[in-house]
Amino acid sequence: MKDMVLLGDEAFALGTLHAGLSAAFGYPGTPSTEIMEYLIDNYERNRESCENTPVAQWCSNEKTALEAALGVSFSGRRAVVTMKHVGLNVAADPFMNASLCGIKGGLIIAVADDPSMHSSQGEQDSRFYADFAMVPCFEPATQQEAYEMAFEAFNVSEKYNVPVIMRFVTRLSHSRAVVNVDESKIRSQNKLEKADRKEWMLVPALARKNYEKMIAKQDELIAYATSSSSNPLVLNKKRTDLAIITSGIGRNYFLENLPDYKAHCEKMFAGLGIPSTLHIGTLPLPVDSIKKLAEIAKTILIIEEGQPFLEKQLSSVLPQYTQVLGKFTGHLPRTGELNPDLVRKALGLEPNKTMLSETAGLKDACANLPGRPPQLCKGCPHIDSYISLNSAVASLVEKAGKDNVVVNADIGCYALGGAAPLNAIETIVCMGASIGMARGASQAGVKYTFGVIGDSTFLHSGITNLVDCVATKTPVTVVLLDNTIVAMTGCQPTMLSSSQFEPLIKGLGVEPEHIRILATNPANREANAKVLIEEAEYRGVSVVIMVRECLEAFRIRNKKAKNDI
Repeated sequence: MKDMVLLGDEAFALGTLHAGLSAAFGYPGTPSTEIMEYLIDNYERNRESCENTPVAQWCSNEKTALEAALGVSFSGRRAVVTMKHVGLNVAADPFMNASLCGIKGGLIIAVADDPSMHSSQGEQDSRFYADFAMVPCFEPATQQEAYEMAFEAFNVSEKYNVPVIMRFVTRLSHSRAVVNVDESKIRSQNKLEKADRKEWMLVPALARKNYEKMIAKQDELIAYATSSSSNPLVLNKKRTDLAIITSGIGRNYFLENLPDYKAHCEKMFAGLGIPSTLHIGTLPLPVDSIKKLAEIAKTILIIEEGQPFLEKQLSSVLPQYTQVLGKFTGHLPRTGELNPDLVRKALGLEPNKTMLSETAGLKDACANLPGRPPQLCKGCPHIDSYISLNSAVASLVEKAGKDNVVVNADIGCYALGGAAPLNAIETIVCMGASIGMARGASQAGVKYTFGVIGDSTFLHSGITNLVDCVATKTPVTVVLLDNTIVAMTGCQPTMLSSSQFEPLIKGLGVEPEHIRILATNPANREANAKVLIEEAEYRGVSVVIMVRECLEAFRIRNKKAKNDI
């Protein structure tokens, strides 16, 4: 037994290593990235000295990562896939089908949700995916649980032959705590043993049988959840007015207010104690436990981080006369993250005076500070690229009018080019959408359309849209910003080097003379703008690759080189 100070992401990663992990795959996405970074660091440090070191590798996107993990599971070994919440959209096809496969080696899909959208384009709640696929979902509330639940999730996956979602949220992923690590629990990797081929070939005749098996498993999974120590039920039959259900990190905020809430209950309900409580750390819903709450209490307060998932689910479980309080009723906000003060208000407590005083003091101290929105780093190569693009767009607008020029962009550092002073882009929707939207705008009649995309995002989901453009001979100018790294998530490596982009794009069918490789720097701004205009005038598909290494990646590379000397 030993204590370690770990991020929530790191605690889970260590748990998977101790639980017999064989391989991990993922795509960078805040706040999930540190899981793979921890596992990759372990792999690189130990692979030469230890033959059985678990493999850990980045992939082109979340779909390819999950498909690689499925291959590990089919071989009988344990695998983990990591992604952020919107990454699960990309992996949805293999994820939904994996629920019908007879999972052999344990398979955990670790998904980190981002309430308040600190670095995301939506507050999507991954529990809905778990319900959609009818698979278990674990939701650790602490770093300790993140470590321990790795063991349990693998066991459940193998016992019931299903993939399992491990749901994180930003505050847990990116906060540190002491984790008690029990090294006596460390187990070896599973032996190689292929699964039954009939459980993995989803042709209609076999898939129908697998679907029936999945439906039949639901009662077992519900029974497991009801008896799980992750879903503790504490009944107080004296309090018939209220019961409280927490999930995930919502439990922490409830516990933080518990001393004051006990005093409040003693004052308002002398001798009756606090209401019955149920914490839900594992899905599917522990139906019997919820019904026991409803038998005692007329009203149930739901404290959950993310969307009102439990509130929606309870409508099919609770009797009609039970009142449910939570996000739908305004007792907690529908958007953003929970915090102790919001939960305090939902519990009927007065605001924390000390906290209010500290918050007011902080507001006063910060009142005159200027705002600091996210921005491109000083000297970022994207700045020079966007200055060239803005110059080209201005010329084309003057020639054809503003409605005949469209600049679509994508998810990554370069999305910051949409803010002042650059104001260079007009749309940001999802990974890879820039090229597809440029194609659609061109088909709608816009004369000059640009799709701005980063090197990693192009490999993630831009290639297929470029194939569509080539196949339909659509006039589109793709501006590929190649800074050689996945910069926004902390400088993970791009899957292919810069030198491989030109032959790849040529192989897709783009005419070689319309694949232009430009060095992006202040001295080349004007010349690069002229090239962008030339390619925009071409009535076919052109790709302009603007190359310069990310400054932060350059610093990291130099530091590593010095350390290696």
